[in-house]
Amino acid sequence: MFKKKENRIKKIEYRIRGTFSCFILFAFVFLLLPFNSIAQDSIKKPKIGLVLSGGGAKGLAHIGVLKVIDSLGIKIDYIGGTSMGAIVGGLYASGYTGKQLDSIFSTLNIDDLVQDNIPRKSKLLFNKRSDDIYALSLPFKKLKLETPNALSKGFYNYHFLSKLTYHVRNTRDFKKLPIPFFCMATDIETGEEIVLNKGIFPQALIASSSVPSIFYPIEIEERLLVDGGVTNNYPVEKLKELGVDYIIGVDVQEALKDRKELQGITTIFGQISNFNTQSQMKSKRQLTNIYIKPEIKGYTVLSFENGKKIIENGEYATRNFLSELMKFENKAYQKPKLKLIKDSIFIGNIAFTELKNYTRAYVLGKLRFKPNTKVSFEDFQNGIQNLSNTQNFSAVKYQFNEKDIFISLRENKINTFLKFALHYDELYKSGALINITQKKIISKNDMVSLDLIFGDNFRYDFNYLIDNGYYFSFGINSSLNRFNKNVNSAFGIQSYLNNTFEKINLDYSSINTKVFLQTVFFRKFNIGGGFEFQNLVLKSDNLTKANKTIENSNYLSLNGYLNHDTFDDKYFPKKGWYLKSNFNYYFSSSDYTNQFSKFSISKTDLGIAIAPIKNFSFVLKNEIGFKIGHSTLPYFDFALGGTGFKETNNISSFYGYDFLSISGNSYIKSSGTFDYEFYKKNHINLTYNASIVGDFIFNATKTWFNKPTYTGFGLGYGLETLIGPIEIKYTWSPETNFSAFWVNLGFVF
Repeated sequence: MFKKKENRIKKIEYRIRGTFSCFILFAFVFLLLPFNSIAQDSIKKPKIGLVLSGGGAKGLAHIGVLKVIDSLGIKIDYIGGTSMGAIVGGLYASGYTGKQLDSIFSTLNIDDLVQDNIPRKSKLLFNKRSDDIYALSLPFKKLKLETPNALSKGFYNYHFLSKLTYHVRNTRDFKKLPIPFFCMATDIETGEEIVLNKGIFPQALIASSSVPSIFYPIEIEERLLVDGGVTNNYPVEKLKELGVDYIIGVDVQEALKDRKELQGITTIFGQISNFNTQSQMKSKRQLTNIYIKPEIKGYTVLSFENGKKIIENGEYATRNFLSELMKFENKAYQKPKLKLIKDSIFIGNIAFTELKNYTRAYVLGKLRFKPNTKVSFEDFQNGIQNLSNTQNFSAVKYQFNEKDIFISLRENKINTFLKFALHYDELYKSGALINITQKKIISKNDMVSLDLIFGDNFRYDFNYLIDNGYYFSFGINSSLNRFNKNVNSAFGIQSYLNNTFEKINLDYSSINTKVFLQTVFFRKFNIGGGFEFQNLVLKSDNLTKANKTIENSNYLSLNGYLNHDTFDDKYFPKKGWYLKSNFNYYFSSSDYTNQFSKFSISKTDLGIAIAPIKNFSFVLKNEIGFKIGHSTLPYFDFALGGTGFKETNNISSFYGYDFLSISGNSYIKSSGTFDYEFYKKNHINLTYNASIVGDFIFNATKTWFNKPTYTGFGLGYGLETLIGPIEIKYTWSPETNFSAFWVNLGFVF
């Protein structure tokens, strides 16, 4: 019996021991598993960093590298970059994939990038006029010529990156981006290298890539910053300090050149800037686990036109490291494509820097959008560009805060400009223009401009404007237009013709002075009106000595106008439309010929440009003008013919007929132009125009909508140059067999 009890006790003891052993074994395995798991994770998922060097257009190779990384499902944990490496790396860190970046940069225009090319359609009418006329503008400060700090202020770049990074507009700590990120810049005053990992994201990217002499320095937290490549063009050590385990580096820097390759001043400057960076690369390469060096020989920092090939070179260089990269391949992971934002934003409150010389109404008037409104991103950028294009601000930067926007403005201390232009056409002949523009003469927001035109026909154009934005602006305009031309029909000249003269040599002189108020209508149109004084003098030496003067009268009229213009280029447009509508009611005259009675003149000009295929555009224009009233005065009739001159006082162009050879007190005209840009800035174009011109053609009894009575063609070549277009036109008419070659040189004024 005691033996049985003893056996039971032993069995229980064995069970307890077995259970305890199992418990110990289970506990050991349980405690061991997490360490094994962590160890395995640390092997499978090291913290991978990516460092991208600067190199301008050569940095597009980074996109090719990123496309390969994405294809392997490699998740990058941290990115550091400089200059173009900062831009590409920053956009990738914000959520874009390599393929998306390829699409984005394939549309980049080097002229826009470097020249601060603000689209013409986004400029205000007065600024359009300035850009359409003057070939050279020189800023003066206290009678001393001011030279710019760089070629470009970087407006285009800032808008470009602000739109692309709008989805992370509220992120001020770059560690909180989808992929943590930093970039390098250089303090131009101290020479220190600056790590940018906080602040306004697009501003940091711009600062890191502001190449000295090409782009203006960027001020951030009272530091004046330029391209980070000056001090640290491959910040691998900064990435290492952040605890990254494995670093993939992409280097698009040029090696030092030998004496045979050192040709040209830009090459020598590039060599000097490379001394510092190349001396550091030996130690930096040792910190890089996979060092990728794409083939970039033969490309420069501005070789964006070769972007496709440079990106391909980046892909090719990366595939040489597939065996190393495939250690981190994760077929289950795919970088999500960034969902692009809708092209509209809500603008809440608008705040900006306190201004000394400009009012809030002025700024809002230039922005052309108001607080608490929804606008397209294009309209938003157009407004910012309007503001910068006034030349009243040396710096225009903005930042989004939730739905609000803050605009940082720095007033331009330069208020005086000298501007120059040259022109030749067959009506006004040769002309050399000198302009002086002065801002802040009498009050805030005001500007005075005077054009003096010397040559075959002296002319002038004076403008004074107090610009109050959305409120009514006040202005004065005075201009003198003079030319000499043989005419046979315009301005009632036919009544002076006889067997002796088929044409009369006419001296035409008109002084127009307008006092007006204008404002912005529907955020797009300029609408205004006022009083106009006009002195009109017509003389001819072909007439008898006793009466060489045909007309010499003063006229007073009420004037109203409505204007809008979104053409991307005045002379060779591809997109946009314009509307010019003008009305004058003439109610008083000194009446030299004793024929005056009250009358009105109305004219509307409408045009649209489209580009159905690349380098090919079509421009359609329609004009209509007519007299209202019973006045028999012919001096305000519409006169058509010729091309290439400043259209004024109802004098318009028309292919197929000589200058001023068609006239009447009413007309309708249509024209279509096909233009082909066969080589950059070189154009071939063909124009067909048709018109009905006569006296009171819009009366009910007239069939003005029938077959046109005047038609003509123009075939020409045009070249875009710094002084404006150079055009050679061959023109003819099927009705009269008239044909001629016309030459126009320079911007039209």
